[in-house]
Amino acid sequence: MKIRVMICDDNAEFVTEARRHFAASDKIELVETAVNGKDALDKIDAAHPDALLLDLVMPTLDGFSVLERVNKGNMKIIVVSALSQEAFISKAMNLGADFYMMKPVSFPVLDERIIEAVNTKRPTAKNRSMDEKISNIFITVGIPAHIKGYQYLREAIKMTIDSPEIINSITKKLYPEVAEHFNTSPSKVERAIRHAIEVAWNRGKIENINTLFGVRVYNHNEKPTNGEFIALVADKMLLESV
Repeated sequence: MKIRVMICDDNAEFVTEARRHFAASDKIELVETAVNGKDALDKIDAAHPDALLLDLVMPTLDGFSVLERVNKGNMKIIVVSALSQEAFISKAMNLGADFYMMKPVSFPVLDERIIEAVNTKRPTAKNRSMDEKISNIFITVGIPAHIKGYQYLREAIKMTIDSPEIINSITKKLYPEVAEHFNTSPSKVERAIRHAIEVAWNRGKIENINTLFGVRVYNHNEKPTNGEFIALVADKMLLESV
C-alpha cells in the first residue's frame, strides 16, 4: 500500500514538480493539495494523509498556525520551507514537525524522509518533552534540524539516557538500535551522526558548546567522537533531571 501524502504549499511550481514526481512513484501517492493553512485544515480529515508536506510562509494561515491547530493523530508532518533561520526551525520542531527540509529539495531525499517519518513510532508526551530539550541543545551547538544525523543523534542520546551502559557498546548495540528505529543501516547512522557533529564544529560555535556544558571541553582543532558527544549530552540531561 502506498504512503498517502498531502501538500500544503502556495508555490505552484513546487506542487507541480511534486505531483509529477509522486505520479511516477510506486511507494508514495499524492492524495490532496492545499494552497494555505486554512485550506489544509479544511481538507485533512477527508484526505486522511499519512504525511503532510507543509510550507511555513503562506497567505491566510501560515504553517506555524497549522502546526498549532492541527490534530495530527498518526499523521507525520514534514516542513518543506525556504526559511533557514534556526529560530524558525526550532519553533517548527517544537510545535510537532517530524522533519524540517530546506527548499529547494531533492525529491529522492524527500521520499526517504517521508518513508522514514511514517515508519517511525510517535513519541509519548515524556519523550516529546525530552525531544524539545535535546533540540534546543542542538540549536545552541549548531546542529541543523534538516540533516539526517539530527534525528539519529537525538534518538541515540535518548537511548543513552534510558540505558547509560549502551554507550559502551556503540557499534554493537547503539547504532544497530537507532538503525532499526529508522529502518536504515548502522553504518548510515554512524556516518550521519559524524556529519552532524562536524557541521556543528564547522559552524564555529565552540564557545556555545563550552558554555552549554559549563566547562571548556573542546577547541576548534579537536572534535569529539560520536560516543563522546552522545555521552556528553546524555550526562547533561541526566544531571538536569536529578
